[in-house]
Amino acid sequence: MCTLEQRGRVFVLTLTGDGEHRLGHSLIGSIRAAVSSVAAAAAAAGPGAALVTVAEGRFFSNGLDIGPGGIPPSRVGELVVALRPLAADLLALPMPTVAAVTGHASAGGFLLTLCHDYRLMRADRGVLYMSEIDIGLPLPPYFVAILRAKITAAHALRDVTLRGRKLKAAEAKEMGIVDVVCPTAAETAAEAVKLAEQLAARKWNGNVYSSIRISMFPEACRSVGIVEESDEEKRNHFASKL
Repeated sequence: MCTLEQRGRVFVLTLTGDGEHRLGHSLIGSIRAAVSSVAAAAAAAGPGAALVTVAEGRFFSNGLDIGPGGIPPSRVGELVVALRPLAADLLALPMPTVAAVTGHASAGGFLLTLCHDYRLMRADRGVLYMSEIDIGLPLPPYFVAILRAKITAAHALRDVTLRGRKLKAAEAKEMGIVDVVCPTAAETAAEAVKLAEQLAARKWNGNVYSSIRISMFPEACRSVGIVEESDEEKRNHFASKL
């Protein structure tokens, strides 16, 4: 399903195999377990860590595991519910996160990339695609909240959600969805690790990093069940550091 490797201060989570990495109960659970391990290891090691998520094969993730080989479309709600806490895990993770988009990322797979702080994408193959408009499924409210938080240009959000536009790396970068475009999958993964090493080297306090991220995207975080600190809690936390 996935593997987790620690390279110094950087944790590399890899979706393994040549399949489509569809997000069924097993893969979602496997990723959540890996992310939990990352959080625990980083807490034990002290400040300075980062996570890279990458995938083997042609797909980063082709979305929720519905249809042939997966659950019936009539039960898609089960996977929508199951994916929500994984989004919360990533949005609350106390360290910088980097998605190395080494292949197609569709629907729930696209959402998974948006739950990371940075996105690097290969130029030679792969698209970002929110397919719900084309397959006749409504967007779950937390999908919408995360999309609105991470795709800030109105025309880009429109094209992704209401037009079902399939974005190659250069187009996604122009829209502000992707941060860096790399020539190949291998270079995308290598550059993602390099960026993560630079971020981890700053040795930021993870809890502070997570708190700032949550305060930056309050609607998205509330939509997945993350509760932002109250103003009083923030003041008390700040005062305790003085």
